[in-house]
Amino acid sequence: MNRSTQSSKTAEGGAKHSSLFSRQNTREGSAPWVFLIYAAVTALVILLCVCVGSVTVPPGQTLRILFGRASESVSFYSIIRVVRLPRVLCVALTGASLSLCGAAMQGLLKNPLADGSTLGVSSGASLGAVLSIALGLTFPALPFAGTMVMAILFAFLSLVVIMSLAYKFDNSLSTNTIILIGIIFSMFANAILSLIITFAHDKLRTITFWTMGSLAGSSYGNALVLAVVLFIGSIIIISRARELNAFAIGEDNARNIGVNVKAVRISILITVAALIGVCVSIGGTIAFVGLVAPHIIRFITGPNHKRLLPAAVFGGAVFLMFADLVARTLLRPLELPLGVVTSLVGAVLFVIIFYRSRRKG
Repeated sequence: MNRSTQSSKTAEGGAKHSSLFSRQNTREGSAPWVFLIYAAVTALVILLCVCVGSVTVPPGQTLRILFGRASESVSFYSIIRVVRLPRVLCVALTGASLSLCGAAMQGLLKNPLADGSTLGVSSGASLGAVLSIALGLTFPALPFAGTMVMAILFAFLSLVVIMSLAYKFDNSLSTNTIILIGIIFSMFANAILSLIITFAHDKLRTITFWTMGSLAGSSYGNALVLAVVLFIGSIIIISRARELNAFAIGEDNARNIGVNVKAVRISILITVAALIGVCVSIGGTIAFVGLVAPHIIRFITGPNHKRLLPAAVFGGAVFLMFADLVARTLLRPLELPLGVVTSLVGAVLFVIIFYRSRRKG
């Protein structure tokens, strides 16, 4: 009798969660005009960041240089078209990728402290990139490809190791197990990274500056790679918005309403690993973007991933562009590492966000 009653309550609870989940997902995502506003704001921030720097170029003149409708001075042309535009594009695409990864990981793991580096994939990618720099691995046609290939390779290897260990300890691949293994792996990867830095005397300055995060010297080739990877990754992750909404009611309840929990988790984790690997290979270690930007966007859009994930792409781009603008202009003509700025700003914002969430709790 007790077992029958318990089974009845479980079924009733599952039906209740299924009903709530159905109502949540019948709500449409943001209207098209909302995304037009996001895109317009992002475009204005791109223009601002291209105009402002150690040498400020008026917006009108900048637009003429960008669209090639007037002959401008060679120095201004080089500043805008050769130096700033590819850098700003890479900053925007990196911020968008890291923010999307953070939003996906927070929904997948149901942990507000999660971001793309929670699994240790970011540490693994950094380890691969530093190893490539220390050994001088390059490809003749694509000078940056050696670092990128090693970062992506180590990101995937890190994911395989972490998921294998998590599966060894817990067949269900529970969230807590994955987070714990990810933290342990991050500590291990950082220890090896420090060991490599200790013996890489001739590459010490390059590695040190790279580990602090910077997109100075980015090229249009870097921007193209980031754009392609972000396009593919965003399609995969945003298509899982419904399943990520289901994770909010618990993994067991998500299974009860027909969500393939393992398949969703693995597809998102692999996509996050690829995005982080590419971002780390080009920009180095840039912290807090995937942690703070999705929280800020969540205050605007709410928790529904159908609205949150697309908005996080634009929000992350804007957040990192402003951080890069501060890095370039705060002590000009000197330039601060981008990762240092995001860590300082992100730490303060995270404390505020954490305090507000605790008060609401």
